[in-house]
Amino acid sequence: METVLRPVAVIGGCLVVTLVAGWLLDQLLRRADARHPETPLWGLLRRCRLPFQVVLCTTLLRGSYRATLILPQHAFVVGRLLTLVLIASAAWLAVHIATAIVDSTYARYAAVARDAARLRRVRTQVTLIQRVVTAAVVVVAAAAMLLTFPPMRTVGASMLASAGVLGIVAGIAAQSSLGNLFAGLQIAFGDTVRIGDTVVVDKEWGTVEEITLTFLTVRTWDERRITMPVSYFTSKPYENWSRGGAQMTGTVFWHLDHSAPVDLMRDRLEQILKETPEWDGRGSGLVVTDTTPHTVEVRALVTAKDADDLWTVRCAVREGLITWLVAHHPYALPRVTTSEAVPRPRH
Repeated sequence: METVLRPVAVIGGCLVVTLVAGWLLDQLLRRADARHPETPLWGLLRRCRLPFQVVLCTTLLRGSYRATLILPQHAFVVGRLLTLVLIASAAWLAVHIATAIVDSTYARYAAVARDAARLRRVRTQVTLIQRVVTAAVVVVAAAAMLLTFPPMRTVGASMLASAGVLGIVAGIAAQSSLGNLFAGLQIAFGDTVRIGDTVVVDKEWGTVEEITLTFLTVRTWDERRITMPVSYFTSKPYENWSRGGAQMTGTVFWHLDHSAPVDLMRDRLEQILKETPEWDGRGSGLVVTDTTPHTVEVRALVTAKDADDLWTVRCAVREGLITWLVAHHPYALPRVTTSEAVPRPRH
């Protein structure tokens, strides 16, 4: 009877202690969050409750499983399994703590930042730093789990002799992956492209949605996602419309008849822009830029605070002026002048 009650009592006690400790930790973090509303760190650390409980429960079981006679015929297997769970849960807890610290730091900076471009830069750097820390913790945890097996220690010692050759082979095989890894770090700290930037790559216009250590995702205007290696942005030219500021200037062209009322079009352009909320008021203008034997080319210049608003302004100006010309000055639209054919001479 004792062999049954003792394990049940110990496991039940470990679970009770774990639940109580998790509840107390959550209450302490909740009070700290209420006392310090200026930082979200304490609220973010509440996400660590579950991994903390797993670590605590595994630690208690790891230290008492032999004395409580839990599966005495398989004590070695139970101990090895608890050790692996403890390492994995500790890595899980470390990742959650690191993520909470990084997110809290970024949130505090974003609350006081005034420069949108610099905020996007910090966001990109913070995201990549978080991924690097997560990858490092996972690698260390995996290595620690492997080293708990004695055969792996022997294999590791024997492999040190050939580490130089293996390193060269691995370096050649992983050349592309390593190139993308260093390119990701270069993008993060070189400030060449950031999350939220408007870019044009391979004649596709979109917004940078995600940057990892190996790839970058661009969301196009029609909601498609273009995924490409980050090395593309360090080895090939591309357009970054957000570099140095998101404000942009755009043009709208019309091909009209030579009799088009250019002065009246200028006045109408100003009216259309005043009725378009996306226009930022920085500048506008309308001039004749070219002529042909049949038409003139008229160009309007407009401005907006970013690429999305600029597209809206250009469409509104193009549609508004065409509609106005059709309704009030139809003679200004391009037309083909014809005349009667000369009759063929009689012989």
